[in-house]
Amino acid sequence: MGNKNKLGTQARGRNVRVSVTKMQRIIDRIRNCSYEEALVLPEFMPYRACYPVSQLVLSAAADASNNLGLNKSDLFISEAWVNNSTYLRRFRPRAQGRGYPIRKPMCKVTIQPNLKSVGK
Repeated sequence: MGNKNKLGTQARGRNVRVSVTKMQRIIDRIRNCSYEEALVLPEFMPYRACYPVSQLVLSAAADASNNLGLNKSDLFISEAWVNNSTYLRRFRPRAQGRGYPIRKPMCKVTIQPNLKSVGK
């Protein structure tokens, strides 16, 4: 892919209230897809985590279009990854005045678009 591998644009979603494993199955589907395909795929998946992913794809493409002057139809999702974030902590009342901690996981999502290679 040459020097056009790193455009310097990315979209980050921080503290998305979805677990990493649930977000990972969506990110694995849109990785190495074109921009149009990455927008259509989450719409037909039956997961709640699809909406934040589609918003991040839109944001990454708008960033590449506005800041670098690229055409959105020439982009594809080259890199996308999910990392652990903090836990949202809640306490559930238990017997004899005790509290049981409930950890609700959050994740960080990063999506990087790049240009399609012309030779392929």
